[in-house]
Amino acid sequence: MTSQRTRERMIASLLDRGIKNWAVLDVMRTTPRHIFLDEALAHRAYEDTALPIGYNQTISQPYVVARMTEAVLAGRASDGSKLPRVLEVGTGCGYQTAILAQLADRVWTVERIQPLLDKARKNLGLLKIRNVRSKHDDGSLGWPEHGPFDAIVAAAAPQHVPAELLEQLADGGRLVIPVGREKGSQELRLIQRQGDEFHTQVLEAVNFVPLYIGQVQY
Repeated sequence: MTSQRTRERMIASLLDRGIKNWAVLDVMRTTPRHIFLDEALAHRAYEDTALPIGYNQTISQPYVVARMTEAVLAGRASDGSKLPRVLEVGTGCGYQTAILAQLADRVWTVERIQPLLDKARKNLGLLKIRNVRSKHDDGSLGWPEHGPFDAIVAAAAPQHVPAELLEQLADGGRLVIPVGREKGSQELRLIQRQGDEFHTQVLEAVNFVPLYIGQVQY
C-alpha cells in the first residue's frame, strides 16, 4: 500500500480535483508520505484523507497540501524558479514542510508541540532535507527575525488572521491560511500583499485543527 502504484493513484486524484502545477505534483509523487505516519496507518498514507498523528493533530489530506502549495507558488516565473523564503506555521509531522522545502530555497517552520517537532525533525532528516530551520514556539507570532517571507503557509485555523503574519509577508508575497474556529465553517484564504494593502481571496471550505494563540506544549 506504499507502492509507486498507490502514489500514482493519489496523483491521478489530485489531477481530477483540479491541481495543475506539475512541480507540486512531481514533488508529491516522489515524497514518501508513509514515513510521516505511525506504522499502523502507513497503509493509508496515499489515500486522499487527513490522518491522526497524535496530540489531537492531523497530517493534512494530500489535496489540501497540494492546493495550498499551488496557491503560494502561483505567479512564479515559468522557468520553475523556487520561492526564496517560506514560513510554515504548524510543522506537525513535517509532511507539508517536506513538500515546501523541495519548492523553496529556505523554509522556516514553527510548531507549538515539542514531541511533534521532534518527530518532524527526524522525518526531514530521513529525507536528507537540509534547507529547513525549525523552532518550538507559538506559530501565530511567525518568525520575525527571518522575515519578510515570500510565502507563508499556515496548517491550523485561527479565528482571525494574526497581524504578525501579515506584517511578515513580503511585498508581493502570498499567505495561505484556514480561518474560522469551528469545523464546518472554516474557509481557506489566499492573502496577497501589495505595498500596505492586503487582498483576500477565498479558495474553498476546509476543516483544520485550531491555531492556539499564545500556547506552547512541552
